[in-house]
Amino acid sequence: MPVIAIIGAGPGLGAAVARRFGREGFSIALISRNQSKLDAMAAGLNAAGFTARGYAADVLDPAALEAALTRAAAELGSITTLQYSPLPSREYLKPVLDLTPELALEALGFSALGLIHAVRTVLPAMRRARHGSIILINGGTSVKARAGFAGTSVAFPAESAYGEMLHDALEVEGIRVVQLVIPGAIPKLQLVNGIDDVADRIWGLHSGPGPFRAMLIPLEDGRE
Repeated sequence: MPVIAIIGAGPGLGAAVARRFGREGFSIALISRNQSKLDAMAAGLNAAGFTARGYAADVLDPAALEAALTRAAAELGSITTLQYSPLPSREYLKPVLDLTPELALEALGFSALGLIHAVRTVLPAMRRARHGSIILINGGTSVKARAGFAGTSVAFPAESAYGEMLHDALEVEGIRVVQLVIPGAIPKLQLVNGIDDVADRIWGLHSGPGPFRAMLIPLEDGRE
């Protein structure tokens, strides 16, 4: 059975993606910082007929993140899809003149280094199978810097660059690496089916061929 690990799983997009992939026969590893919230999410998914478990880890704690992914693979099976979508701290949305080296380093750890640790944990099994997908979810500052969102404007492009390099390096091995850019808060984007439309788009990126980057809506239509 295929397994998706959702890093940054929450009741919004994470839950919608869990349901969407669950309907396709995936087991679901939910990863975020709060175990009790993860347990409640997993219980709801299991009650709906899916197979889901929660694994608490902070993306700023590489050892904990790697341990959570390793445990998920041991209990559910090798991770065949990794979604990296932790929600950035509001501290990373400060104006550029308030950005300190320490905050920039933390933002880079959250976005780029957390992803690198996660990928290096799950990629060996994907490469042995010559199959898998890695999905990055980012805001609009991954493609256009904004002075009022300094932390993500520094960190998201680094995450994007790593993802794009992975896309180029792994495509010949049958492993998809894609990025969905969501330029704005999902509830404000006026999608017909709301969050479920985003989950459907993510499923399409996982399952079909295409370029590294996709925009949920045109950048100029978003607010972030």
